[in-house]
Amino acid sequence: MSVPSTDSLVTEVTAILSRLGVQELPHDGDLVARTPITGGELARLRSHSAAEVAEIVASAQDAFRTWRTVPAPVRGALVRELGELLREHKDDLGALVSVEAGKIRSEGLGEVQEMIDICDLAVGLSRQLYGLTISSERPGHRMMEQWHPLGVVGVISAFNFPVAVWSWNAALAFVCGDPVVWKPSEKTLLTALACQALIAEAARRVGAPAAISSLVLGGAEVGEALVDDPRVALVSATGSTRMGRAVAPRVASRFGKLLLELGGNNAAIVTPSADLDLTVRGIVFSAAGTAGQRCTSLRRIIAHTSIADELVSRLAAAYGSLPIGSPLADGTLVGPLIDKAAYEGYVTAIEKARANGGELLAGGERVLADDAPDAYYVQPALVRMPTQSDIVQAETFAPILYVLTNDDFDEALAMHNDVPQGLSSSIFTLDVREAETFLSAAGSDCGIANVNIGPSGAEIGGAFGGEKETGGGRESGSDAWRNYMRRATNTVNYSTELPLAQGVEFL
Repeated sequence: MSVPSTDSLVTEVTAILSRLGVQELPHDGDLVARTPITGGELARLRSHSAAEVAEIVASAQDAFRTWRTVPAPVRGALVRELGELLREHKDDLGALVSVEAGKIRSEGLGEVQEMIDICDLAVGLSRQLYGLTISSERPGHRMMEQWHPLGVVGVISAFNFPVAVWSWNAALAFVCGDPVVWKPSEKTLLTALACQALIAEAARRVGAPAAISSLVLGGAEVGEALVDDPRVALVSATGSTRMGRAVAPRVASRFGKLLLELGGNNAAIVTPSADLDLTVRGIVFSAAGTAGQRCTSLRRIIAHTSIADELVSRLAAAYGSLPIGSPLADGTLVGPLIDKAAYEGYVTAIEKARANGGELLAGGERVLADDAPDAYYVQPALVRMPTQSDIVQAETFAPILYVLTNDDFDEALAMHNDVPQGLSSSIFTLDVREAETFLSAAGSDCGIANVNIGPSGAEIGGAFGGEKETGGGRESGSDAWRNYMRRATNTVNYSTELPLAQGVEFL
């Protein structure tokens, strides 16, 4: 398997960044930007110090004082400009996502399309940040609910969606009246530089404060400085459950607001009535897409014993034909893991599965790339498990799909919910009773529940997020915008009397 050289990728990235507004690719910092395509170095960026983070937050706080007084429909103009710039530069930013995160071309472009979609949603939302009119028990009084800008929003994002998750937060925050300070993953720094250049240009065009969007770069100490700053009203953090356990108490200790999008361990129940042609296609994309590095990736199949053998046979055949290679090459469906640590997690999980009685049915091997010993391409693994053991209960951020069997629907539901995570879920069935039960309060305990599609992939219009160890956060559509605002209940007395609520008499 051949891949482009690191030197050619550096040349391509330099040209892309220049077109996106980043005029010079830095090579003198302590943070190394790499491409998983070869494992080679693309650039070096400098970390921010804790003192610099504090200065950046102070500038954002100053921007908030101005931005919160701008009418929301006018704030929407900033996001409209960002959306237009993303449309103009979609191909370049999508290619940069592929180079830096390892996504195949269509997924890189799809991630930028998500950004465009959330901008469209946010622009419309800028005219619909509505409250309620509430009936008062007191004559001559009116009660109402208003939503006001919250303050500085800190965004901590992960490598697997290096630009979309920022945009989910930023587009809504901007129209809600909040500036954003963004700490991207140390593994995807260049896409963050590109996004910052685009939003800076959008702000310049509409006359928004320059500090409406800022970047802070670095490791855990930079994240801690952002998380601990009392001027950061909301921390929206995407990453592992372990990261969430570290962030949540720090924010809670200062009574800040928190939006967590953490781990997933997503399953598909496959019933006897399932359309297996549809099911196999849905499973393969959900499990192998993005090399299993989505929080919504399919990690467990819970198949009825009557169809399990046929399903496994079809899946093993499909896995054997998946094109693995450079995400920039036409026809590739599975690109690289992000780095060596991800590969080691993949190997360890397969070893533990086998030690717990698992049978490796397909994949499970590394695929070596010519002249790229530091790149980690792997075959998506299909493992049949006798029980839902500890390794099945854990999220491994790699393309490993565990197959479990059941004898009835109630058993399948119990197995489905018997994991600590609660992000996304799916069922493949043609039985309306099974489908409706799965979507009911007695069914899936996840924040996302799908019928006859896999758990991976979500539209902008719905709220995204999950329960249990997934953190309970909601981003993107529906009423997720309320995370970025504060609620005020107002009562207006337009009478000449002063009645008290609950019939209280005083004087």
